[in-house]
Amino acid sequence: MPDSATPDDDPTAALERRLEERRLEQETKNERQVWYFLAYFLFGIHLIAFVMIYAVRHAK
Repeated sequence: MPDSATPDDDPTAALERRLEERRLEQETKNERQVWYFLAYFLFGIHLIAFVMIYAVRHAK
């Protein structure tokens, strides 16, 4: 590649840049999903704990 070519003229660099952007978008989406799953899990654990506490306190 000649020194006078800019990175915008290089199709390989443009492809690498697009792939990197796509990878970062997917990584952000995956990270967001992990936080959602963690939130649902913790909510569920607390819900089960409250039901169990209620059951133990109201048992005869």
